[in-house]
Amino acid sequence: MPVQPHKAMVLAAGLGLRMRPLTETQPKPLVRVAGRPLLDHVLDRLAEAGVTEAVVNVHYLADQIIAHTATRTAPRVMISDERDQVLGTGGGVVKALPLLGHQPFFHVNSDTMWIEGVRHNLSRLADAFDPELMDIMLLMAPTATSIGYSGLGDYAMLADGTLRKRREHQVVPFVYAGAAIISPAIFDGAPKGEFSLTKMFDKANEQDRLFGLRLEGVWMHVGTPAAVAEAEEALMESAA
Repeated sequence: MPVQPHKAMVLAAGLGLRMRPLTETQPKPLVRVAGRPLLDHVLDRLAEAGVTEAVVNVHYLADQIIAHTATRTAPRVMISDERDQVLGTGGGVVKALPLLGHQPFFHVNSDTMWIEGVRHNLSRLADAFDPELMDIMLLMAPTATSIGYSGLGDYAMLADGTLRKRREHQVVPFVYAGAAIISPAIFDGAPKGEFSLTKMFDKANEQDRLFGLRLEGVWMHVGTPAAVAEAEEALMESAA
C-alpha cells in the first residue's frame, strides 16, 4: 500500500561554500530565489504534500535558521542542532531519527527546487513508494532538461523504477533531484558520526531496494549565485 509521510527531514546544515559571496553573512537555506528563501520554497512543497512536521538540521549560522523557522506552523519545524559536530548528510539523518519516528519520511535538500508538472511531485513520490519492495525512492530529474546542473548523471533507471548507479566514466540520463522517501529501517547498523547519505543509497541499491521516480516538470539545482539567476528566470518564464 502507498504511504503518506507526515514527517520530513530537510538538510540545512551545509556551509554553502559554492554559493559565496551570498553565504558569507547568511546560511545557504536563507538565500532568496524569486523573493523567498530556498528553505521556504522547500517547506511549502512539503506542506502541499501533507507534511505536518519537518526536522531541519542546522550547523553554519544556525541561529538565523532557528529564528526564521520559529513561527512556522505548516509544517511545524523541529530543529536538529549540529553546531557541536559536523555529521554529514547521513550522520545528520541518524541524529534526527528520534524526531522522525519509525515510518517512512520525506527527505529533501534545502537547495532543491522544481517547477511542477500536472501533479505535485512529492505526492507522486508518496503514491509510488511501496515499503514492501523499497527502502528508498529517489525523485530523479532528466539531466537534459535540468537547470543549474552540468554533471554526468547519478543513475540509470529501469522500466520498473529500479536504479543502477553510474559507473566511472559512464554517462547516465538521470540525476538525483534532492527529494526522496526513506524508510528509517535502512539506517540499522549505520556508521556513527559523520558519513554521506550515499552510503545508504548504495546499501539499498545492493539489496535491489533503491528505486526512482521521474520528476515531472523542470528541476533546478540552486547551488551557485549564477544558478539563482537561472532559477529565477525559469520561474518567471513558467508563470508567464
